[in-house]
Amino acid sequence: MSIAGIRAIVEPSFWAGTDKRAVACFEDYWEHMISFETARAKKYGIDHYVMISCNPKEARNAIAFDVVEAMVPYLDRESVLGVGEIGFDEITDQEEEIFRLQLRMAIERDLLVIIHSPHHNKLKGIERSIEIIKEENAPEEKIILDHNTEETIELTLRETQCMAGMTVYYVTKLSAERAVNMMTRYGTDRMIINGSADWGYSDPLAVPRSAMVMRKSGFFTEDEVKKVTFDNPYNFLAQSPKFKLQRS
Repeated sequence: MSIAGIRAIVEPSFWAGTDKRAVACFEDYWEHMISFETARAKKYGIDHYVMISCNPKEARNAIAFDVVEAMVPYLDRESVLGVGEIGFDEITDQEEEIFRLQLRMAIERDLLVIIHSPHHNKLKGIERSIEIIKEENAPEEKIILDHNTEETIELTLRETQCMAGMTVYYVTKLSAERAVNMMTRYGTDRMIINGSADWGYSDPLAVPRSAMVMRKSGFFTEDEVKKVTFDNPYNFLAQSPKFKLQRS
């Protein structure tokens, strides 16, 4: 990743393939990201930042409310830029309650937010997420509404001022080619490309690979490539005083 030109990583909390069985498991996970992964990335000249949450897939578990309470001291840590991923998985009442609690925590502390949209019923999940953003009067410029597809991208761009995330993750989300086709149609304003490297087939070079596909298309200028892969995410993250990456 460093050789490919990646200068900073923001790692959100996610579901690691099995549910965590105790609040302490979440605390160990957050501490691992904040301490070990930040130090590991630094060895390769990459700035590493963190978002913490009770992720949507575990938001309907019995311990979810205790997990949200346990988040509080971690939100003040040096590399923690905000709250995420939060949102919906199966779009249940408890998921919504946990979503709202975490969104309010971010609003109260003026933190950034990453909102996950579900694998199934994605359009309904995005629609309900937008309603909650409006109802909670959340600052939309500090939110990434993530995992958009062809089904949802127009809604996200039209109905919000959130950043529109497109996750290049080949099995369950988007290919680089599909993400580039979406930008060909809708432009590059408020667009962010990100990647997943977790429990499925993953590509840690999803962002530079998408830049390559943009260049090969012949449709985008070099400034537009830089806008999506650097400027848009930089400007979003720079809203946090904890984000220290310097523009070159």
